[in-house]
Amino acid sequence: METFKYRFSALMYVLIAIIGAVGVVVLAITLYQVIAFGMELSAVQALTITRYVLGFVVSAILITLAITFLANSGYSVKGKKLITRLGILVSSYDVYKIDTILSDRTTGKLFVIFENDDSINIVIAQNQYEDFVQAVLNANPRIEYSIKSKTSSGEDDKKNK
Repeated sequence: METFKYRFSALMYVLIAIIGAVGVVVLAITLYQVIAFGMELSAVQALTITRYVLGFVVSAILITLAITFLANSGYSVKGKKLITRLGILVSSYDVYKIDTILSDRTTGKLFVIFENDDSINIVIAQNQYEDFVQAVLNANPRIEYSIKSKTSSGEDDKKNK
């Protein structure tokens, strides 16, 4: 199984860092309140306990999301499946339903186009494009691979069947 790491933009790294930082701040505030105040100032203990539990749960969820996005985002070809992961979101596609892989050199993007004309944009480092294409072609050699260049004509496309 070959795995290709998702390439995040700088903005995505900032957003993930903000999510993680908010989780750490919520955890710190909740811990401080539990240690400093406990149940002393609580008129209704059930509400205070609920607030503390929610603080810990929310912080754990935020920190877990941030770590999961960084550690578990990418693409892999496993057997006859193309698996995409973005944090906790996982999608699986049958390699035999892929019609074309298009490398668009004008935009620097790689697309996987399915038989029903749906497509997904593969967001990996450009130096991994050929390895990704080869991994998918190894799973299904009947996929057409074409390159759209800046001066592309129909004859310029590289095809592999």
